[in-house]
Amino acid sequence: MNLSSTIWRWVTVLLSFHIKHCPLLPAGSQRFNGPGYLRVEPAPVFLMGSNLTVYCHVTKCQQSFKISLEHDGKSVAAWKKVNCTTVIFNLVNVQTPRSIVLCKLKSDQSSQIVSGMDLHAGFLPDKPANIICETTRSSDFIDCSWKRGQETHLPKTYNISVSREQGTQIYLHQTQDAEEITIPRRIFDENTKYNLIITAYNRFGTSHSDPFILCIKDIVIPETPHIMQIEFGNSSTAAMLQWKTTESLVHLRPSIRLCTDNGCWEVKEGTVLGEGVIRVDNLRPLTEYKFQMRACNSSSGLIYANITPRLTSSERLLCSKWSQSVRGRSPGKGPSQQLQVWRVFGNHGTNGLRIVTVLWKPPSPDDYSGEVQQYKIFLANGRKQHVACAAALSQYSVQVPAAVQALSVSVVTSYGTSPPANVPLRHSGGFGPVLKELAPAVNDDTVCVSWSWPGTKHWSPPHGELLHYVIQWTSVPVAKLQWKKLAKDANSTSVSGLTAGVRYNVSLYAVTTRGVSAPSSDLVYLKEQKPVSGPYMKVLVHEAQQILIQWDELPVDKQKGFITNYTIYVQTLDSSNTELSVTVSSSSPRQMRLDCPEGALVLQLTASNSAGEGPRASKVLSQPTAPAVGLVTEIVLIITIFIAVIGNLMCWGCVRKRIKQKCVSWGPAWIVENLPKPGNSNAIRLLEQDGRELSFSSTLSDPPLSPISLLSWEERDDAYPTIHVKVSHTESGPPTANTALLTSDSGTMLVDCQLEHVSYKPQIAKVVSQREEVEETAEEQKDISASVEEDRCSSVSGELLGGLLSSVEVDFSDSPVGLTLRSVSGLLWPKSPPVFNKVSVGRRGTENDVTVDFASLELKQCKTTSPGLADNCSSQCTGDTMMTAGYFPQVAEVRSIRLCHTPR
Repeated sequence: MNLSSTIWRWVTVLLSFHIKHCPLLPAGSQRFNGPGYLRVEPAPVFLMGSNLTVYCHVTKCQQSFKISLEHDGKSVAAWKKVNCTTVIFNLVNVQTPRSIVLCKLKSDQSSQIVSGMDLHAGFLPDKPANIICETTRSSDFIDCSWKRGQETHLPKTYNISVSREQGTQIYLHQTQDAEEITIPRRIFDENTKYNLIITAYNRFGTSHSDPFILCIKDIVIPETPHIMQIEFGNSSTAAMLQWKTTESLVHLRPSIRLCTDNGCWEVKEGTVLGEGVIRVDNLRPLTEYKFQMRACNSSSGLIYANITPRLTSSERLLCSKWSQSVRGRSPGKGPSQQLQVWRVFGNHGTNGLRIVTVLWKPPSPDDYSGEVQQYKIFLANGRKQHVACAAALSQYSVQVPAAVQALSVSVVTSYGTSPPANVPLRHSGGFGPVLKELAPAVNDDTVCVSWSWPGTKHWSPPHGELLHYVIQWTSVPVAKLQWKKLAKDANSTSVSGLTAGVRYNVSLYAVTTRGVSAPSSDLVYLKEQKPVSGPYMKVLVHEAQQILIQWDELPVDKQKGFITNYTIYVQTLDSSNTELSVTVSSSSPRQMRLDCPEGALVLQLTASNSAGEGPRASKVLSQPTAPAVGLVTEIVLIITIFIAVIGNLMCWGCVRKRIKQKCVSWGPAWIVENLPKPGNSNAIRLLEQDGRELSFSSTLSDPPLSPISLLSWEERDDAYPTIHVKVSHTESGPPTANTALLTSDSGTMLVDCQLEHVSYKPQIAKVVSQREEVEETAEEQKDISASVEEDRCSSVSGELLGGLLSSVEVDFSDSPVGLTLRSVSGLLWPKSPPVFNKVSVGRRGTENDVTVDFASLELKQCKTTSPGLADNCSSQCTGDTMMTAGYFPQVAEVRSIRLCHTPR
């Protein structure tokens, strides 16, 4: 440092010599080789704020050109024109330290510079102040410094003069624009006092400093310390400096200053931890610092000279010079503040667990350094179980047992972990503050929220001590939940980032030491807008002059505000009438009956809020319904016709039978097949008589079975002769036979059928005319009206016989054995099919104590379908003839002959 001070001193001397003997060109020395010159009064160098007069002169008069003046590029108006070659300009209150004036000749097409000059404005130098001289015990030079005051904008020179108290000058030095100087120490006596005066001057004048009393023993300062090492340790906000000096540390007090790369020096008070160790606090993490250090003599005090105006060297605290700079970078720091946390409950999970969504705010950037690595959610059982969440998340859903009353959340950074923040899960059991009316801002995206406690107390003691508030808000339909934590002494806040036309649900909670209170909620719009569509509407009932309509509530995202009313528009389809409108309050039921004109209608519906009426919904076309009387009449008529048709069908026996046969034909054959019943065999019945009266046959034993053989038609005629019977009918009296009848001893009559085997005939087909069928036929005939059946049977008989034969009634009431089909031993087949009239057979008798009453026996024509088949017969017999003697097998089914019962 001493060598540099010597070099600087010689440079200053050379500059001073050059200024004195070879001065620099004065301001305004710039010259232009143009057709004229400039002159400035009072001078090109002037005091700041002076008024100047500028003369612009050209050597030749040119009428086509105009003389003008520019000051720093701005035109100056002419003050006075002397002649065609000279013009005078005035510059008033010039405040620019350096400027240029140019004189020009201008025409419409060109411009020419005549001359130019530099102007310099400045101040008189201030007197030097705050003179400080100091040296160390081992130094050969004395360093003096001062404050030069305001900038003069002109070169200035300082003369430093040192003289004894008697006035003898021992040192004189001159320097240019400097604020410090180095004086050799050897010219001073240690115990002698000297006067030091600094004089500053420039072309405007001179300024002298106050005398400074210089004594060597009073200006000796401690040696400059050296910083040996910088340590940050585990803390990123504090640094420990180890330093040393050649001085005794007993009476020294260290101080530190530091700065960053882009900052200025800042002095900090350090904490002395021990000899040669000092700590600096309140540092920023991950920051590059430059440290400097000095030591001050704590035994020396300030001595103020209130009597004399002269300054002395003992009027200050003696401190060493600042040491060399030492660089150090502070490490990162871990977060020291707890996170702001909140929770939202979800649905209950499985196995008695409940779903909790934990929310948190990212830590403040000023509270940590480095990067966030993850978040950890700990259960309340000793922080043993935790869930790790990614650094980009701000919420996470976990399943916790119902017994867990609190969770905790911490942030993990590259330089540490924050203290755990508790998430309250328990309800306090009380009510929180009540929200006041929410007030949206006029020209902002903010809603002001305020609240108050019911009563005089903020919180009753049973519900715990109030810790803080939490306010949360979300859009409807539900979107991302937003929230923030508020201090316990707050009673209002604002929520921002809202969107116009969107409904928000705002809720306020009070968090206490016992848990979380019940919320106080309200709905708000930042700004209401018109609805974007109309509600959906449908017509329930449309009568002649009345209509019942119903509409759905408009979706929340389309309301854009609080719906105040609905408007219903009604118009006929032909648009001949004026459109009708009805306004309905939103609080009314969304169903209404309206009086309307007749005919088809077109209906539309709109919704309105405070911002206005929204667009109309889609048109709904409605037609009035037909009168209900016509519909009922048509239904009754159809039912009546259907019942009449069914009744006629039920009364028409042949139709009923055909329907039955058709149903039987559709089913499988085994369902309707009637198998022979052994109980119906006459042989078995004869054996059961056990020797009682024999009938027809003289023997009780069955003849031997003979083989079945096919007979030709001629052989059949020889074996079974044909017997013709003619019967005449009278209304009263016994029947008379005009034709021979084949009659047995028992009185059995064979009517126009061939007798195949008199003594025995095998079972060749299933018997239909059994007792059960006869009884069934009798029951069916009883259900039909007697008169209707008689007329129908008479009509059919007339159609078949053509009136050729009349009916003959035969009464066998005197016969010992009743006439039934079971008594017929065979069928007598004629060679040619004869034509019979209706034969009515009436008979009363008992068989096995059962009364059988046959009304009539209708015989139809027997027709041979094949000459080779003697057993085929197309005629059908309807009755069963029972022989009381002899044995006959069950004969073939007789289908053509129907019984018509005529009540007697």
